[in-house]
Amino acid sequence: MSMSERYWGTAARSLLRWPRPNWPRIAPPLVTGIAILLLWEALPRVFGVSTLLIPPASAVFVALLQGIFSGVFLEALAVTMTEALLGFVLGSVSAIVIAALITRSEFLERALMPYLVALQSLPKVALAPLLVVWFGFSIGSKIAIATIISFFPVLINSIVGFSTVEAEKLELMRSLVASRWQTFRIVLFPNALPFIFAGLNVAIVFSVTGALVGEFVGATVGLGTLLMQMNFNLDIAGMFAVLVVLALMGVILHGIIRFLHRRLVYWAEPENVERNGS
Repeated sequence: MSMSERYWGTAARSLLRWPRPNWPRIAPPLVTGIAILLLWEALPRVFGVSTLLIPPASAVFVALLQGIFSGVFLEALAVTMTEALLGFVLGSVSAIVIAALITRSEFLERALMPYLVALQSLPKVALAPLLVVWFGFSIGSKIAIATIISFFPVLINSIVGFSTVEAEKLELMRSLVASRWQTFRIVLFPNALPFIFAGLNVAIVFSVTGALVGEFVGATVGLGTLLMQMNFNLDIAGMFAVLVVLALMGVILHGIIRFLHRRLVYWAEPENVERNGS
């Protein structure tokens, strides 16, 4: 059995193993969350903060339940989730491919890097109105914005991952007369995986932001559109409820990426990689 076959076999078994609750890690954020909810509820009721500024947590919870059971939140969530995930996948895959190409070809690096740097320095939000003009008010413009925003974190981390392979490993593959594909599959890609996942952890959150920005600029459905409608109607509790849905969506998507990170890159600690690679 080859090294790559052993790796993917171990990764598959790791994915199928259900994680046990780690209460020492879960307890602190849980206690903090309860404290935040109690303070939130007390601000308008005890400290006299206007409900037009901060509604009580109970009112937000009621608005959240109403939006869920009426189906309005779920329909909007499905649209925004689709836009964010498609943009995330397109941006991430294209970033990994381009990073692999430019780190293996000096010509491509010289040809593409100036334009990638120029596009990276451009505020991505400023492109949203132009993309809406190009793709219209359909889902395509939102996917395009999410793709562009999620592209660069993965690209930068992938370049670092593909560029930091030990020379001894490459010399070993050359001595074994390995093809470029074999070198990439056995050495380069596994070495870059911790860095790629560090970029994916950032990109998955950015993709939600990109989809939301696109809905702000022009859309008829989605959580961004719903948020704008509630803002126009001064439904502050409803706006907070939408923000809660967005926050939960971001946390869940980020948690999925971290779960895959820990299962597929089982030899590296995500915290250490994120600090060094992003």
